[in-house]
Amino acid sequence: MKIRALMLAAALAGLGVTAVTAADEPQAVRQQLMKKVGKATGELSGIAKGEKPYDAEIVKASLATISETVKVFPNHFPAGSETGMETEASQKIWENMEDFKEKAAKLGGDAEKILAQLPADQAGVGAALGILGKDCSSCHETYRLKKN
Repeated sequence: MKIRALMLAAALAGLGVTAVTAADEPQAVRQQLMKKVGKATGELSGIAKGEKPYDAEIVKASLATISETVKVFPNHFPAGSETGMETEASQKIWENMEDFKEKAAKLGGDAEKILAQLPADQAGVGAALGILGKDCSSCHETYRLKKN
C-alpha cells in the first residue's frame, strides 16, 4: 500500500510540473487531460473485457480520475486557443460552449454516481462503461475533429 501511495504522489507531482510547463498552451493541457481520461477508461475497459482482474481500487481511482478531470477540462478552452498547435478540438466548441460544458458535466456527474455505487465485479464495470461511453461519444461526435 505504501508503494501505491508513493507512486501516486510521484505521478501527481509530475502532473503539476507538466501543467505548469504547459500553462501557456491550453491545447497541450487539454491533450494531457484527455490522455488521463483515456488511460482511466482503458483501465476500466481491461477489467470489463476480462483482460485484467477486477480490482476495486483501480475502478475507484479510474472513476475518480474521470470525474475530477472533466470538471476542469472545459476551463482550458479560452478564446483564441482554437488555433495554434495541432488539435482535435472542433470550432463548434467555441460556438456552443454552454452545450460543451453541459456534456462534460454530464460525464462527470455520471462518473460520480457510478463511483458512489462502485461496481462490484466485471459486469458492473462493463455496465458503467456503457454509460460513460455514451457520454464520451455524445461529446466527441460533435466537438472532436476526426483524425485523417
